[in-house]
Amino acid sequence: MQHEKEAVEVLGDSAYGSGPTRAALAARGHRGVIKPIPLRPAVPGGFSKDDFEIDFETNAVTCPAGQTVAFGPTLTARFCAHCASCPLRPRCTRAKEGKVLVLNPYEPELSAARAQATTPEFLLTYRSLRPMAERAISWLVAKGNRRVPYRGVARNDQWIRTRAAAINLRSLVRRGLDHDGSWILATC
Repeated sequence: MQHEKEAVEVLGDSAYGSGPTRAALAARGHRGVIKPIPLRPAVPGGFSKDDFEIDFETNAVTCPAGQTVAFGPTLTARFCAHCASCPLRPRCTRAKEGKVLVLNPYEPELSAARAQATTPEFLLTYRSLRPMAERAISWLVAKGNRRVPYRGVARNDQWIRTRAAAINLRSLVRRGLDHDGSWILATC
């Protein structure tokens, strides 16, 4: 695998938004412009995991009602004893026993990514780069090229590089690249 020598900005949709991916990028000094995996609250319009205060230093979670419980190695916080008389329960859980919050070992990275995704800087960058990336991917997979045609990495690597070069050349020709003894790019 080839590694970049300098930090780069990595664009990706939510399929690349996992905790391990984010941690690996951060460890190499790269900046991820990756749409976070969306949270689904247990109750529509209710509280999500981001509404809970999660402290990995003390292994404790505080719910929106102010109740704090510890979590252990299983990363599971059980608020069951506190939910019976909680006035916020209808916005928190429908579970008969009460709220059980299952944490991800990469919760700090994922939470930071969700917070980053609401910033104007992230939105501007993501919205300006994503359409170009999606368009390039659609060109690569057009006309029966959704799967690689060969067995083995080396032959498929050569195939995708040749296909990408051909697509880039087609794009340059459409923009005015011409050949008259030497290559020229005419501007309009």
